[in-house]
Amino acid sequence: MEKNFQNFIQDLEEMIKIHSYLQEDNTKYPFGEPIQKALETMIAICDRLSFRTFIDPEGYYGYAETGEGEKMLGVLGHLDVVPPGDLQKWNTPPFEPTIIDDKIYGRGTQDDKGPILTAIYAIKNLLDNGFKLNYRVRFIFGTDEENLWRCIPKYIEKEEIPSVGFSPDSRFPLIYAEKGLLQCKLRAKNDSGLIFVGGDAFNSVPSKMVVNKTSELIKALTDLNYEFIEKDEKVEIIGKSVHAQVAETGINAINRYMEALEKSGVHTKSGKFIIDNIVNHPFAEPIFGSLEDEHSGKLKFNIGKIEFTPEEEILGIDIRIPVTVKTEDIVEKLSEVAKKYGFTYEKYDYLRPLYTPLDSPLIKTLMSAYVEATGDTESQPVAIGGATYARAIDNCVAFGFILPGKPKTEHQPNEYIYLNDAKTAMKIYENAFIKFNEEK
Repeated sequence: MEKNFQNFIQDLEEMIKIHSYLQEDNTKYPFGEPIQKALETMIAICDRLSFRTFIDPEGYYGYAETGEGEKMLGVLGHLDVVPPGDLQKWNTPPFEPTIIDDKIYGRGTQDDKGPILTAIYAIKNLLDNGFKLNYRVRFIFGTDEENLWRCIPKYIEKEEIPSVGFSPDSRFPLIYAEKGLLQCKLRAKNDSGLIFVGGDAFNSVPSKMVVNKTSELIKALTDLNYEFIEKDEKVEIIGKSVHAQVAETGINAINRYMEALEKSGVHTKSGKFIIDNIVNHPFAEPIFGSLEDEHSGKLKFNIGKIEFTPEEEILGIDIRIPVTVKTEDIVEKLSEVAKKYGFTYEKYDYLRPLYTPLDSPLIKTLMSAYVEATGDTESQPVAIGGATYARAIDNCVAFGFILPGKPKTEHQPNEYIYLNDAKTAMKIYENAFIKFNEEK
């Protein structure tokens, strides 16, 4: 590991430098030239490490494979990232990797370039030490995980499906259940005369809203005790960005703006909907009631995007649905309530929930690898609201990368990982690959 770890850092730095978030740049690549560059760079890294590699000619995915045998273990990761957001909140440039003490900072360090490279180097360490695989390991690289997952269906359509797998795109010790993910739009006629846009992504709590300044809006923001910055003819309403799976821990700048607009005397359908159903109700209880289950907890609700065109008000919503709750019930309740405010419901994206029994061979194998590497016998498999690539194929779970008790910095300013934690994760993945070798 020590021999290869400096190369791991250099490769991660090379990947971080690529601005691989979705860009509609009218190139031949489906998600923009920067994401294609990230895919080509990762494939070049794997070529150098002596893997067998392939890039989809359409640019939707790639993979790197090693080992021999009929059985194939899939390791699913993604090379796209969310946009950096407010650059002023970064202490170092998001696409200039910076090491301070034991941390490496940059967009994609934790989600998901760092974790997938850690798993790749775990295999590299074993092979360099003379380890012989009796099965194939295929690292599958997605390119649209942060948006519509348009890459993985292309892979499934064209390629061999792993018989078992894991995704290093969450936390240790292991994720056995993932909530259903529904993204949708609510559309209504715009009678307000306002035109503006806000929010970066469905799955991220918006960190700011920059809008036209009026004295009435400033007074409303002040009365509500909401943080804001005046900038000439504009006002920036301050929020706190977190991943939508923990939306209740963030501060939603869209919600604050719409509440302040209503208070200032400017009435909109979006403002009324948000005040009645979301403000002081972080889990949207007025719409759905108190929804939760023992496996995956509460329903989560986030308004991640908003757009007022001359014709329409459009809300972009991200909902994390407990694994035992029917999605059609959620759609029915939301549509019914939204209609009262003049909105129509439009599905944008949906990812099925994931649930793997705790006594499954896959979970037993991975948990054994984790315990042997860390000595941690107290941490147990958990359920999350996030969406990992684990749900893309059957018999697959999220396994790492973040260690128990360590912060999740994905989608936030100053995203980072601990380098020593990467070494620990590398050892865990080494153990897992060894244990898969022992299975029949």
